[in-house]
Amino acid sequence: MSRPSRPLLAGWRALLLHRPHPSADALTRQLELLQIRVTVLWPQVDEADLPADVLFFDADMGHDGQFPWPPGFAPMPMIALIGSETPGRIEWAMTQGSNAHLLKPIGSTGAYSALLIAHRAYQQVCSQADEVRALEERLRQRPIVVHAILHLMTTRRLGETEAWKQLRSLAMDWGMTIEDAAEAICRNDKRTLSGG
Repeated sequence: MSRPSRPLLAGWRALLLHRPHPSADALTRQLELLQIRVTVLWPQVDEADLPADVLFFDADMGHDGQFPWPPGFAPMPMIALIGSETPGRIEWAMTQGSNAHLLKPIGSTGAYSALLIAHRAYQQVCSQADEVRALEERLRQRPIVVHAILHLMTTRRLGETEAWKQLRSLAMDWGMTIEDAAEAICRNDKRTLSGG
């Protein structure tokens, strides 16, 4: 199993959603030492503030509506800045899609590890979402596969097993997935039926 590479942070753009505060200043200094450009915002992130590579946000003063995307669908890794460990504040930060956190007050360390953890967690979330979308697409195409198999059974007088093997063979010959080959067969079947 290959090890994921560490991101090259130099040149990244970070959004820091935090009111003026010594913790925000300390974090800005850490990020600038990593050659990350920082834009400090308050009280919300607007579409005009995007794109960015990472978002740090104040979980203590955070509220719904601060982000221009639905909770849990951030277009970048998010790192919660937590000073109050009350369950409600932590739950709110997790609902927003926090991938890592830093405890306040922020000193001279912690940003680098939080960035690496958030980046990896965000990559995993994106990868899982891609897998779910691919599985949903395959599930959506299952009736098309069944229709193609029935078409092959009828037109070529094959049994179910032989029709399945034929579909697999066609997909390999055509260099496409079984689902895409089934769709091609169904499109051809519709053209034949409509006289096209």
